[in-house]
Amino acid sequence: MPNMKNAKKAVKVIGKKNVSNNEYKASMRTAIKNVEKAVVAKDKEKAEGALKIAIKRIDKAASKGVTAKNTCARNKSRLTKKVNEMK
Repeated sequence: MPNMKNAKKAVKVIGKKNVSNNEYKASMRTAIKNVEKAVVAKDKEKAEGALKIAIKRIDKAASKGVTAKNTCARNKSRLTKKVNEMK
């Protein structure tokens, strides 16, 4: 347990940041899964709509520093490729 005042505050701040970061990461993962479900169901319209949302959430996570830029770029590329390959 922290003894000093600044250490106690740091624990609080880190806890708040963890909650915030987990929300961004969870919403990003959910959006990615929604796109993949639509691709498996072969629903092109739903997949395209979900892709827009997923890209927005992925970019948000990258801008907040939750995930690395290249990881986000790779995720967006893979999802876009899956949607574009649908008939």
